[in-house]
Amino acid sequence: MTVDVDGKKAEEQSRFLAQLQAALNVIPAYAWCAAPSGGLTFVNERTADYLGLPKDHPLRFGIDIGAQWDAHIPLLHPDDHERSRESWSTCLRTGEPAEESFRVRNAQGGYRWFRSRVEPLRASDGTLLQWVGVNVDIDDLKRAEQSLRESEYKLRQLIETVPGLIWSTAPDGEPTHLNQRILDYSGMQFEDYSHGGWEALVHRDDFPETASAFYHAIETGTSYQVVHRLRRADGEFRWHHVRGEPLRDRQGRIIQWYGLSVDVDEAKKAEDRLRRSEAYLAEAQRLSHTGSAVYTETEVSYWSDEAARIFGFDPLLGIPSREAVWQRIHPDDLDRVNENIEHGVREKRSFVNEFRIMLPDGTVKHVEATNYPVFAASGEFLEIVATGMDVTERKRAEHALREREAKIQRLVDSNIIGIFIWDFDGRILEANDEFLRMVGYDREDLCLGRIRWADLTPPDWRDRNNARIEQQKGSGRFEPFEKEYTRKDGRRVPVLIGGATFEEGGNEGVAYVLDLTARKRAEAEARENERRYREVQLELAHANRVATTGQLTASITHEVNQPITAAVTYALAARRFLSAEPPNLREVDDALSLIVKEGNRAGEVVGRIRALIKKAPARKDAVEINDAILEVIALTRAEAANNGVSVRTQLAEGVPRVQGDRVQLQQVLLNLIINAIEAMRDVGEDERELLVSTRNEPDGVSVEVRDSGPGFAPADLDRVFEAFYTTKSSGLGLGLSICRSIIEAHNGRLWASPNAPRGAIFRFITPAHPAAAS
Repeated sequence: MTVDVDGKKAEEQSRFLAQLQAALNVIPAYAWCAAPSGGLTFVNERTADYLGLPKDHPLRFGIDIGAQWDAHIPLLHPDDHERSRESWSTCLRTGEPAEESFRVRNAQGGYRWFRSRVEPLRASDGTLLQWVGVNVDIDDLKRAEQSLRESEYKLRQLIETVPGLIWSTAPDGEPTHLNQRILDYSGMQFEDYSHGGWEALVHRDDFPETASAFYHAIETGTSYQVVHRLRRADGEFRWHHVRGEPLRDRQGRIIQWYGLSVDVDEAKKAEDRLRRSEAYLAEAQRLSHTGSAVYTETEVSYWSDEAARIFGFDPLLGIPSREAVWQRIHPDDLDRVNENIEHGVREKRSFVNEFRIMLPDGTVKHVEATNYPVFAASGEFLEIVATGMDVTERKRAEHALREREAKIQRLVDSNIIGIFIWDFDGRILEANDEFLRMVGYDREDLCLGRIRWADLTPPDWRDRNNARIEQQKGSGRFEPFEKEYTRKDGRRVPVLIGGATFEEGGNEGVAYVLDLTARKRAEAEARENERRYREVQLELAHANRVATTGQLTASITHEVNQPITAAVTYALAARRFLSAEPPNLREVDDALSLIVKEGNRAGEVVGRIRALIKKAPARKDAVEINDAILEVIALTRAEAANNGVSVRTQLAEGVPRVQGDRVQLQQVLLNLIINAIEAMRDVGEDERELLVSTRNEPDGVSVEVRDSGPGFAPADLDRVFEAFYTTKSSGLGLGLSICRSIIEAHNGRLWASPNAPRGAIFRFITPAHPAAAS
């Protein structure tokens, strides 16, 4: 800023400075002047009144009181002293304009934020005459920024403490927000979910149903829910229950989809045994600049550089016409702006205009302009002095704040889960309808203060509940955990709850509650059904053993008759040795020993048969599988011989003991061997071969039964283990189905495959006993 003042017109300099001070007194801003050395020489009336200076204070009249260059620093907030002193010192040293924000104490002792702009006033020869500064009150803007930051912090806390995986998508299904739990669970980044990337998380067997439900909801706008498996970051798939709801505007158009995915893996696995916002990010606010102008009904007589910047004019092209300025006011706001001007001039009072301007590049800005009409002594209107502030960022911040608060409220009102606001004094301050439904209270009870979270917790849960409260006091949040609430009618309801305080060290917080009643009921029903299934399975297995043993009547008779016949023969021999003269006692003793041996042998055969047909609960013993195989082969030896079947074994040495029920495993072997013998009845006697083998496997021991019978058709391969399916002329078709159930109950696998060049192979694997594996 330069002034054409030379040495011959020094008196004009004083006159100019006086005019400048007079002009600053009518400017609707906090203005001041300082000597070239930096000491204050003048403050306008607005500034003096704010500081509480006496009406006769010299600075009000531009009287230089010889103030030091930093004499104004004590008027600032203590935290701003050092930075402001350094900035002012740099300005004085360089002679360059400067801009800075700081807090200034008012007459009442309070502080408000100001944005200060200072310019050097120079003579035409470059001599520094004065410093001229204007301070703009930005305290409301600072408070709005702080309020927005606090709101966004609370919103992030709300979203991140929901005990589940929360997401939102645009109307077309593209993700717009994923809470941190989803990212942690999947090990993926937000970008990985775009363009159908989420599909990689869904188990391939569940994907068709999931995709159909999701895209049908997107197409029709209806809510949906589905149960499927989602892959965790470590590769494990866990069952989740997913529910998605559309959010609509007042015209009924979908503007967002919100969804919640709850881990139901434990419940789903129990069933399987019969069966098992938007990331609200803070927007930074930049400080507003203030421009000034003087205009009449026909022209603009003064136009500052800042005004040009705000309205998009080039300061180098001079002052724009009034018509050019008014053309940039938004058409929807123009009539209101003109009406306010006419009303202010008519009433002879200052007024504020808030309006939008449209720049040539299409940019829309919000401006807040304070206008001061100036009149002559005669009352004639002269001009309007105006200061305009670009408040676009403030408007955006206010709009963003309203949007975020509306989204929080929509989340609460959606009633997907129960939500309540609480304090550490035990009160429930607010709650949504879903939470009130869980605990059986109504909104009147809530308003009258009849619901306290401490009273909702049963006595046997209070110690664990209090531990979580202490955790929350220390960290500001607590991880979701299961507990129970006592309803108004005295019944208990199982819930999953998680929560957090709104701010660190605060007394209030939010809690999210999920009703687990349906899940607990499903788990109990699954356990009961599984128990009944096991009972039926044991009955069928026992019946199958008895039926199979009945098929071996001839073989069993032969096995028992052999030792009995031998024992009778040895007894007759002993009688002859006793009748001899003299009696041959040594031979008698040997014969009696052989009788005992054959008797024990007959007892073992009977014992094995009794064990097979005995009805007893399943056991988990360490079983020598090779020994168990040999016992079954011995039991079926006669049956094989009667059918002309050659039985061979290839039993691996050193196989570990397997974990299971010896009788049930022998039942499987007995079924497979009898089936193989029966299957080979229709082939040539020279071709009837049965091979039973074992070998070590990484996950246990495998047993293979291989025959040379006719085999089975490819179409039968997938059906041989179905209940009541049989290729034999007799039988119920339950044997192989029971065998597979027994092996699966041992955490093993049983399958069939064709033998080459003919026949069939049945193979099963059972895990090693933990003691053997270690």
